[in-house]
Amino acid sequence: MRAPHLRGASRYDMTKTLQANLILLLTAMFWGSSFVASDVAMRTMGPFAFNAVRMLLAAVVLLPCIKLQDRITKKHDPNREVQTWKTMTAAQKRTLLTGGVVCGLVIVAGTGFLQFGILYTSAGKAGFVASLSIVLVPLAGIFFGHKVRPAVWGAVALCLAGLFLLCVTETLTIGIGDALLLICAVCFTVQTLVVAHIAPRTDSVRLSCLQFFVAGVIFSALSLFFEQPTPGGILAGWAPIVFAGVLGCGVGNTLQIIAQRDTAPAVAALLMSLQSVFALLAQWIIMGELLSPRELTGSLLMLSGIALSQLPMLLNLRNNKENR
Repeated sequence: MRAPHLRGASRYDMTKTLQANLILLLTAMFWGSSFVASDVAMRTMGPFAFNAVRMLLAAVVLLPCIKLQDRITKKHDPNREVQTWKTMTAAQKRTLLTGGVVCGLVIVAGTGFLQFGILYTSAGKAGFVASLSIVLVPLAGIFFGHKVRPAVWGAVALCLAGLFLLCVTETLTIGIGDALLLICAVCFTVQTLVVAHIAPRTDSVRLSCLQFFVAGVIFSALSLFFEQPTPGGILAGWAPIVFAGVLGCGVGNTLQIIAQRDTAPAVAALLMSLQSVFALLAQWIIMGELLSPRELTGSLLMLSGIALSQLPMLLNLRNNKENR
């Protein structure tokens, strides 16, 4: 029989995990709703201008979040030295700057294809196709010599069937918007792998802030060159810009980083994949649009595939808890 203080510690850990999972669910809601915000914003401005403003806004929002993270880190481990720009070595600064630039470039590619894809299709569909990266990440491990579990191959089969129903018409053609979204999913897969490689070597929130700043500057240049945005057009779309920039990018990414400390990676990935469901709900509630029965069936198949891809890790997590 466990001692009372151990039982209390277990309940405390379970409470922290539950709180973390609820935060990740909120994060998925912010991300999913941002797809609809992007669709609404592009009625008054071009995709480059929208992304420029929201990325720069996200970078500004993350500045105080860096201070918040430093305080949380210090509270959890008072003896740990907080890694600030002043305390970083030259090598650490180089890693942060290199990582921020590389991640920023990949974000520009992925988000750019996403925005243009939404122009030709629905925000709800975009949410599901973009979530495909959660299945593509473990599949990409083949190129690094990682073994792919049978469940992942089953997940790929379900997602391919879902994509066929979502993107391929009865005449066996793929729309330009769907093709752009598929490229977007590949870009987000690359971004996930790049972050997974760089994040352990530097500060995550500072990396996130820098990547948004880099992406914002690049999108600003693209907007000025291709779109010629007007202040009136940007001000007309201030509400979706603020939602997508502050909640979708800034707050959402910060909540993800904080919450993932207290929950299992497989659970976190599964909860964050629910952004696709929230995108569909937001499209229905805000815009009054719903997918066709064929597209809904495809969405359910994709969601099942995403869940199946996380099943091995969820089972390992359960077995580890039972063996304690």
